[in-house]
Amino acid sequence: MRALRILLIFVVILGGLFVIADRVAVNFAEDEAADRLKTTENLSATPDVSIKGFPFLTQVAGGSLDDIEVGIKDYEAAAGNGGRKIRIDDLQADMKGVEFSGDYSSATATSATGTATIAYDELLKTAKSEPTQVAPGVTANVVGLSDGGNGKIKVTVEATVLGTKLPEPVSVLSSVKVDDGTVRVHADGLPSFGGVDIAENRVRAITDFQQKIDGLPGGIKVDTVQAAPDGVEITVKGSDVRLAG
Repeated sequence: MRALRILLIFVVILGGLFVIADRVAVNFAEDEAADRLKTTENLSATPDVSIKGFPFLTQVAGGSLDDIEVGIKDYEAAAGNGGRKIRIDDLQADMKGVEFSGDYSSATATSATGTATIAYDELLKTAKSEPTQVAPGVTANVVGLSDGGNGKIKVTVEATVLGTKLPEPVSVLSSVKVDDGTVRVHADGLPSFGGVDIAENRVRAITDFQQKIDGLPGGIKVDTVQAAPDGVEITVKGSDVRLAG
């Protein structure tokens, strides 16, 4: 009986040491992965990396990790041609089935899903913010984007008619969707500029706009978009997502 008690104590101690070693190893791996991801994606700040699942050392021995969560506070994504960038806020991605090379120089996730936000001031850079002629004697430009409720964006436009700026900006509720990585904003109706009759295509040249989003981490793509209080919320997804190497 005494021998059994000693054996049980010994097993508990070994188990405790294994847990400690496992947690030390996973913390070290998270720091290394964060540094490599920062280098790979040329990030200005080190991202948050959290390796899920226990035990970690057993997963490492098998050459695959079940689940890794990555958080990037600010990410500068490519915004189409011309080298322009657009800031993506609070990108949170969940990577599943992460396999890595024997020397840990590269890692690829079988699949990834996540969320992020594009602030309205960032999306506004895409709209026509400089006065543009929409009819003889009439110019207009977008001066603000905000949450319109029920998944809509409120697009606020200023107009000048025959040299006189309208006393109040006009606004229109717009739908937002994504098509092959391009976020598109489309007015549900048309605003009136001082009662002047203007062709629809000329008005939509101001109210409607689009923003291409490329170069997200590891090749993930924008999947869905939805207007929200702080900006356009996006979901992302991808397969064979490269984390490093």
